Amino acid sequence: MLYYLFEFLEKQYQLPGAGLFRFLTFRAAMAVMLSLLIAMVYGKRIILFLQKKQIGETVRDLGLEGQKQKAGTPTMGGLIIIVSTLLPVLLFADIKNIYVILLIITTIWMGIIGFIDDYIKIFKKDKQGLKGKFKVMGQVGLGLIVGLTLYFHPQVTIKEKDSTTITENFKVERVFGEETKAVRTNVPFFKNNELDYADFISWMGDGMEKYAWIIFIPVVILIVTAVSNGANLTDGIDGLAAGSSAIIVLTLGIFAWVSGNIQFSSYLDIFYLPRVGELVVFLAAFVGALVGFLWYNTYPAQVFMGDTGSLTIGGVIAVIAIIVRKELLLPVLCGIFFAESLSVMLQVGYFKHTKKKYGEGRRIFLMAPLHHHYQKKSYHESKIVTRFWIIGILLAIISIVTLKIR
Repeated sequence: MLYYLFEFLEKQYQLPGAGLFRFLTFRAAMAVMLSLLIAMVYGKRIILFLQKKQIGETVRDLGLEGQKQKAGTPTMGGLIIIVSTLLPVLLFADIKNIYVILLIITTIWMGIIGFIDDYIKIFKKDKQGLKGKFKVMGQVGLGLIVGLTLYFHPQVTIKEKDSTTITENFKVERVFGEETKAVRTNVPFFKNNELDYADFISWMGDGMEKYAWIIFIPVVILIVTAVSNGANLTDGIDGLAAGSSAIIVLTLGIFAWVSGNIQFSSYLDIFYLPRVGELVVFLAAFVGALVGFLWYNTYPAQVFMGDTGSLTIGGVIAVIAIIVRKELLLPVLCGIFFAESLSVMLQVGYFKHTKKKYGEGRRIFLMAPLHHHYQKKSYHESKIVTRFWIIGILLAIISIVTLKIR
């Protein structure tokens, strides 16, 4: 909102400083500071409200050390993350930008699904929460909206280097062409780092490229569902999901910044994505909200994010990665989420296989998801979380390095 106010004042009255306000880096800095302030100041009030309404965590006895002490800790703390993100975005971002609109929809959509899940667990006393099929339906619905928008909306474009020119100093420069619609993405670690989803269907005949949405949209749905569930599984011990997510989001912010900058995208030989730079403001607010929430979520946690927060985080990360054409990098960047999800799939699959084969189910891990395995091995929560954060930072560095290593 302030973005448009200063834009109007600049056009009408040439107000000093109005142009500075519209400067991307300045607005991103304002967004991160305000979101951090909201999360830390008003986060405490939200926690006290949740305590007053007795919105506390119901803990199942899994035989883990310190587990019983967590019973009654306020949950639905994801509301802190959502509010602390959306308010600065509405103030400082260009809310007419299609990418910002998509992320606002994602935040609210996944927040509602998570809120319903938490509500059923707490007030209906149903530990299973929202039935899995309804949760998946919500994730698929969001993936469908995101996929259709990114494929058909006229403002979702790329600019490619399509020619070269010789300057007055006899230097060869590559020149960007016109904006085009394309469902292409960057492939990490490869020199020819472009993948066109249309290639999967173009072999069927001339003109089949226009049906690339048949491939693209299911891929978007799969990514949104997988990453949101991965974030949900990671939210099991104090500070793990929020801290890991902050690292991931910060890295995606770097990708958004270089992809939305024509000079850096040219130098790094990646797609220049017009209008995607505005995501930096959203990502700055999101990082501030996560760090502010982490202030109350570190061990011993004063509040849990619940599915209200974890599903929202996963959905936002997935959509941002797809927008900046880095979805194929997610197994590396979101390696913590991937490992947690994989540990559950391996555990369940191996248990069912051995039960069918030997009549008795066997396990790979002491307990799944993976962080519970280390708890069973008597590692303290803080040590597990810190080491997972270190791994997350290393994976983020590897992800950033892929911009140049091919």
